[in-house]
Amino acid sequence: MLYRYCCKLNKKLKSFTLTRKRIVHYTSFDQRKRANAAVLIGGYAVSPTLSTSHRHFKNRRKKHFKGFKDASFGNCTYNLTVLDCLQGIRKALQHGFFDFETFDVDEYEHYERVENGDLNWIVPGKFLAFSGPHPKSRIENGYPLHAPEAYFPYFRKYGVTTIIRLNKKIYDGKRFTNAGFDHYDLFFVDGSTPNDAIVRRFLHVCENAQGAVAVHCKAGLGRTGTLIGCYLMKHYRFTAAEAIAWTRICRPGSVIGPQQNFLEESLLVNRISKQENSRTSLTKSFLLSFCFLFSARFLFNPSPHRSACFLLQGDITDGSGLTQGDKLRALKSRRHPRPSVSGGALRYRTEL
Repeated sequence: MLYRYCCKLNKKLKSFTLTRKRIVHYTSFDQRKRANAAVLIGGYAVSPTLSTSHRHFKNRRKKHFKGFKDASFGNCTYNLTVLDCLQGIRKALQHGFFDFETFDVDEYEHYERVENGDLNWIVPGKFLAFSGPHPKSRIENGYPLHAPEAYFPYFRKYGVTTIIRLNKKIYDGKRFTNAGFDHYDLFFVDGSTPNDAIVRRFLHVCENAQGAVAVHCKAGLGRTGTLIGCYLMKHYRFTAAEAIAWTRICRPGSVIGPQQNFLEESLLVNRISKQENSRTSLTKSFLLSFCFLFSARFLFNPSPHRSACFLLQGDITDGSGLTQGDKLRALKSRRHPRPSVSGGALRYRTEL
């Protein structure tokens, strides 16, 4: 949406009939819609220093814009602001995550569709977030499900060498390894936060991967966005809010519930550690920061030694047997389809 907005605005600004006219941006009095509009306008105005957008929105009264709620089904526990989103865009531009001249919007909109794989690049050439594969490609309750083999052509085309699974074992990981990919399991409960061992292992795997890393959980939103956010904070100096904002711009719905506070708390402790010992390396202080997490985390994972138990229990479900990931994927599948592009849909067939 941000890209298409910028294209449309550029077209109007270059129009000869509008050269002497003002372009007025307007929206409703709804605070949420105002915030969305502000991000679009500010995103267009973002420069490498963010000076124009920063001055404009920093001086606005907070009541004008409502914070962006996460995709969880409860009350929001984290305030993500318009300025956070603009800072995330600025940081991504600085690191070359987005290039307006080469970005293929048709390909992006094609592959983000659930029937075409539900894929989004967070860091081009490094991190791909996607919805978890299933044992067989089929349509279940109107929702397309894809087997591991459906992703092989796309992964090979774009240099993906490593797959990391964060949800319980639904498909056999050997189907990826037998095809020449590296595959790792780092399970933690849907909607929860990772323990220290998982964070360390995730960072180690990604830092040593020979190519791009494709990360998935059930829906490829909460757990996936959280660990990718850890990498953004460590290696690209994103703040927690910037990491959450950029991940959601690339893949709406990412980082959910207590996972937002988890990233914020991790950064806070990292800053304290650096003040106490300025000679401590960034990597060491970052990893140590995960030893001090807010209490909500321990409701899900009180001890690193219990990860084996969680691996057997699987994700937390509601009374109907649905996990949070199931619900989020169902919501995503209800969006109206867009025209297909030459990239081609992932292959699947209906199984009786």
